[in-house]
Amino acid sequence: MADAQKYLLGLDAGNTVIKAVLFDLTGRQIALHAIDGQSSSPAAGQVERDLNELWANAQTAIRGCIAQAGIAPEEIAAIGCAGHGNGLYLLDTSGTPLLGIQSLDTRGADLAAELDAEHGAALYDICRQRPWPSQTPVLLAWIKRHRPEIYQSTGTALLCKDFIGFKLTGERFSDISDMSGCGLTAMPDCTYSDDLLALYGLRDAAPLLPRLLDPAAIAGHITPEASACTGLATGTPVIAGYFDVISSALGSGAGAKGDASIIVGSWSINQVFSDAPVSDERVFMASGFGPQRFVNIESSATSAANLEWYVREFVERGQHHDDPFGQCNARVAEVDPAPDDPFFHPFLYGSRQGAVFRAGFYGLAGWHSEGHMLRAIFEGVMFEHRRHIEVLAQAGVRMDRATLSGGGARSPHWPQIFADGLGVPITVAEARETGALGAAIGAAVGVGIFADYEAGIAAMTRVSQRLLPDPATKAHYDARYKTYLSLTEMMRGFWAKT
Repeated sequence: MADAQKYLLGLDAGNTVIKAVLFDLTGRQIALHAIDGQSSSPAAGQVERDLNELWANAQTAIRGCIAQAGIAPEEIAAIGCAGHGNGLYLLDTSGTPLLGIQSLDTRGADLAAELDAEHGAALYDICRQRPWPSQTPVLLAWIKRHRPEIYQSTGTALLCKDFIGFKLTGERFSDISDMSGCGLTAMPDCTYSDDLLALYGLRDAAPLLPRLLDPAAIAGHITPEASACTGLATGTPVIAGYFDVISSALGSGAGAKGDASIIVGSWSINQVFSDAPVSDERVFMASGFGPQRFVNIESSATSAANLEWYVREFVERGQHHDDPFGQCNARVAEVDPAPDDPFFHPFLYGSRQGAVFRAGFYGLAGWHSEGHMLRAIFEGVMFEHRRHIEVLAQAGVRMDRATLSGGGARSPHWPQIFADGLGVPITVAEARETGALGAAIGAAVGVGIFADYEAGIAAMTRVSQRLLPDPATKAHYDARYKTYLSLTEMMRGFWAKT
């Protein structure tokens, strides 16, 4: 690396927002530029995006980040990108975008159920996942069945970050973390499998799959065309990149065998690192990101998205708060935990336990305030994370401590609620943009700045808080958690009738 190359660029592409974040070699954030894109719903259950808009937003974010930092593009040593897992991003043979389906899409629900009934166990044996609606191969099989004209025009099937990588380098590639995370590789080798494709009904799809790389491998270099669009220097190396939940864990300081990462974001992400993927059908998925590097994941859309809904519908309405999340945290601080506190089921966006699951407040009384309702949301989200963590434990993957990241980790109260409710020490990462930082760490490993992930994590991540569980509060949450689970079982019959 030339002495002038002092920075790393991490890109983080979510379902709507794309962020470009510049870091120095110690992990200090130098600049950030984020752009929020638009989704469309052409039919019930369908969630799509315009890929031309995604690329335009990526260009704006990268240019804005470089301008804000006030650096020469040549000072960037390497670029890494993380992106939301699953969904489906299709290009034709010439590289023109055909379709962008986001991971919130549920059009494949019936097909996923059909595939699960016919081949679920066989699929799990190969890829450590059973079919689910927004899983990439399920969506590709749906396109083949319902939109054959698009399927016949497809040249390459990519994931979100792969599309950005293609536009930056002109190369069609993906990485093993994203492809194993979406159920398209055989485990534990993390390789494509004709037998796997056949079970999905995609026996003819092998030519559509991109070149498969280690996440930290250099996949290509910034082309002159991409340089003109983004302001990046031609020839800057770009690594293959990461499934964003793995990247976020790396950026929060986790990544070695036994490390645990909890992400309190739109999804409840609960993951434990190991040297081999767990084989237990109760666990949602396992993903690989290098030789003897795996993460075992339990997740669902039951986390901080519930608080985001509350803020959007009840706090931001009328724009009467400059800091809506601060307002919520202030209300939570006014309430001390008590046995008669209300409960909340965080199922606004469903649950993997059942398609009919719905959210709700229970046990409200006239003396309860907004603070009690907000604390119920905070607790309900933690309880559902705890349920996922117990599934991992039942499969033999335990966490004795965990790093917390995601938007919920910024709350002054939620991290302690997690420590008390889970009964384990919690550390909170200093970095806020852990997804982009994890991608930057991978980029540094890819170009040889660091010898391995451990060295990169040690140099570029830091802890801002260390929280221990309070025994008395833990006992309080243990009792309430049992009631929470009982309430879930009692509500199943009601949900089934609505």
